[in-house]
Amino acid sequence: MKAGVLGTGHYVPEKVLTNKDMEQIVETNDEWIRTRTGIEERRIAADTEDTSDMAYNAAAQALAEAGITGEDLDLILVATVTPDQPFPTVSCKLQERLGATKAAAMDISAACAGFMYGMITAQKFIETESYKHILIIGAEKLSKITDWSDRNTCVLFGDGAGAAVMGPVSDERGILSFELGADGSGGQYLAQNEDYIFMNGREVFKFAVRQMPESSVNVVEKAGYAKEDVDYLIPHQANIRIMEAARQRLGIDVDRMAVNVNKYGNTSAASIPIALSEGVKNGKIKDNDLIVLVGFGGGLTWGAVALKWGK
Repeated sequence: MKAGVLGTGHYVPEKVLTNKDMEQIVETNDEWIRTRTGIEERRIAADTEDTSDMAYNAAAQALAEAGITGEDLDLILVATVTPDQPFPTVSCKLQERLGATKAAAMDISAACAGFMYGMITAQKFIETESYKHILIIGAEKLSKITDWSDRNTCVLFGDGAGAAVMGPVSDERGILSFELGADGSGGQYLAQNEDYIFMNGREVFKFAVRQMPESSVNVVEKAGYAKEDVDYLIPHQANIRIMEAARQRLGIDVDRMAVNVNKYGNTSAASIPIALSEGVKNGKIKDNDLIVLVGFGGGLTWGAVALKWGK
């Protein structure tokens, strides 16, 4: 039995924080942010809106697109480093709100690579026929752990959620190959120190421009395809220069790479599923497309998936 995506959804908060707005908060400017990161604006959740609220909105979309309800779910996986509180988990809160009375629930903490870890966890349950329908969500309220006086990090991050329902698909579709990895020795380069995000930008950049392209090529080859066969690339939306490194390594055209970092900034675990959902809804992702999803994050962690789109 093959495991694939049956439905997607995404949600971003209403509040928009532009680079011009950032100029009023810290010593920076629009041109500096855009040229180094590709970010033009980001979304910020309201004080009354938490990670579980954003996750619920994305999940409801994904369930509707998949044509199922919460009662049909066997498992809920939420990738996040910014839960509402340590416990109960975001996934348990969703289990109640979605009426998913039969579903097990757990959160996954692998930073920006969390959604990839969730996808592969779901794949294994589905392919062993242990579970049929699994909801995976990446959701983050990074604004609550952002130091708004640190100009090196506060310009980068935003809030949002993306979701996918996974289940059985036909033999030629679904997840074809994957790669998951971690390097704990680099953990100090991207971490939450006390209350806020700390990042050694230079070291993270060096790691990402090496790992993202390498992992992208690896999963394509593991799947038995050539780079030229890739129809669409969905990289973690952290920095346009890192994303471009992966695109160029695969040798695919600019219009075949998902780009929303300009609109949302880095939304950590929500980044890839938001881009996936947008790609489905704007028609960039089509039946039988070979798609590569690839991300990296704190830990340090990374993950990549090659999948054939369709049911």
